[in-house]
Amino acid sequence: MASLDTRIDLGGQQNSWNGSDGSLKHSEHLISHRKIVRELSNASSLVTDPPPNASPLKKINIDSEIIQKPLFTGPGNARQYAVVESFKHAWKGYKEHAWGHDNLKPVSGMAFDWFSLGLTIVDGLDTAYIMGLNEEFQEGKEWINNELIFTKQKDVNFFEVTIRVLGALLTNYHFTEDKMFLDKAKDLGERLMSAFSSPSGIPYSDVNLGSRTAHAPEWAHYSTTAEATTIQLEFRELSRSSNNPVFEDAAAAVSEKIHQLPKKHGLVPIFINPNTGQFAPHATITLGARGDSYYEYLLKQWLQTGKTITYLVDDYMTAIEGVREYLAKRSSPNKRLFIGELSSGSEAFNPKMDHLTCFLPGTLALGHMNGLPDWHMTMAEELLYTCYLTYAAHPTFLAPEITHFNMVSTTEDMYTKTADAHNLLRPEFVESLWYMYQITGNTTYQDWGWQIYQSFEKYAKVPNGYTSLNNVKSEKPVLRDMMESFFLSETLKYLYLLFSDDRFIIDLNKYVITSEAHPLPIHKN
Repeated sequence: MASLDTRIDLGGQQNSWNGSDGSLKHSEHLISHRKIVRELSNASSLVTDPPPNASPLKKINIDSEIIQKPLFTGPGNARQYAVVESFKHAWKGYKEHAWGHDNLKPVSGMAFDWFSLGLTIVDGLDTAYIMGLNEEFQEGKEWINNELIFTKQKDVNFFEVTIRVLGALLTNYHFTEDKMFLDKAKDLGERLMSAFSSPSGIPYSDVNLGSRTAHAPEWAHYSTTAEATTIQLEFRELSRSSNNPVFEDAAAAVSEKIHQLPKKHGLVPIFINPNTGQFAPHATITLGARGDSYYEYLLKQWLQTGKTITYLVDDYMTAIEGVREYLAKRSSPNKRLFIGELSSGSEAFNPKMDHLTCFLPGTLALGHMNGLPDWHMTMAEELLYTCYLTYAAHPTFLAPEITHFNMVSTTEDMYTKTADAHNLLRPEFVESLWYMYQITGNTTYQDWGWQIYQSFEKYAKVPNGYTSLNNVKSEKPVLRDMMESFFLSETLKYLYLLFSDDRFIIDLNKYVITSEAHPLPIHKN
């Protein structure tokens, strides 16, 4: 517990933006970042600024109860055209080798089923719509109408199906006003409600859609904190679209229960017991796997409800202060800002950062855009640059799943263990790039995204689609033979939006973007 009783002191450490990056093997690829990083040598450190005052917040008027549907006109420049072609290539491979199944194994040309819900079709469909791909959209819509059923006696993950299927159906309903999508969403939502049948109301992780029953996973009595707290946007929108409050009531009650639980300066352990409603004692605290989207959905629920639920933004701001105080550290020798973890059991600081954590710069920038303190944006800029370096440090110019940081080193700030060197085509970095581009208009973020896109094209593209990679440290990485649905739903969508000449194709004043990149309308209350 000692590590939680002592404030992390990062004061007096200036940023080394213009220092040598000699530890990077491919520093010649680095695009100048002077456009986005202001010199901080005369400013107080990010982590020694006085704690922000939670009120008053800047007010931003959002008149969004009646939202005009966005108009998507297709790609407008060469970079967007390239991403559209990538989507078409991925879709074509999936259609030929795995149509109706959850995922494509693009190297072997085989199908892979997780929940047997056609995840790639459902999850990726709104990306096709946004890109103006009418043929792909129509064939996906037809499959959903005729083939997507929820009556199979099969366990599914409550969270994954909520964000990948329910969220996608609701976005497609909002974009098209086709009632078929809403009817499917209501059927699925009613079946998912069994997850809330636990004694505490904290949802079970596993749901049998056919029998409408739920239970804890076989390997533990616990649910994952992030999973239990990353279904609220979708369930709230289902209630608003269907005029049935039961979905929102159940999901919002989870947020309220977790609001009441004791935390470590707003930071939450990654496991929670659905029977008792209490966090698992001594569980890891992280903004990576199993913790990340709890923090994301605090802010986004506040925005979704027209900034009317105060405890959500209070909990978010307290948590981000907790991140700054306990998890934010600087590496050696170049003082790169990164977000570490408090380890399970000992609660000792562990200087490792999941690629998943690279969602945080975008979320911080979104909060700042909506009136939260300036240091949130400073942290966003610094952390985004660190995330960029996790790509630039490798010959593939792709990031590993996990990066480890040196706290005492004279040579390299970061390193990648072989076991952590895989790349799953994750979206979090390009997600944050898009947020920063829309909010600031700075085209350097587009250039960074283009570098990443070109690396996907060079190393992950195969004849049948795009594959995850085994080792980003190798110039000839072994292919892992999996194309996750989030590559179409998130990674390619964010790249397409990032490369647009119109920053506001999907306006963050009017839409909140779910954890699976499905835009949902912001409401007044």
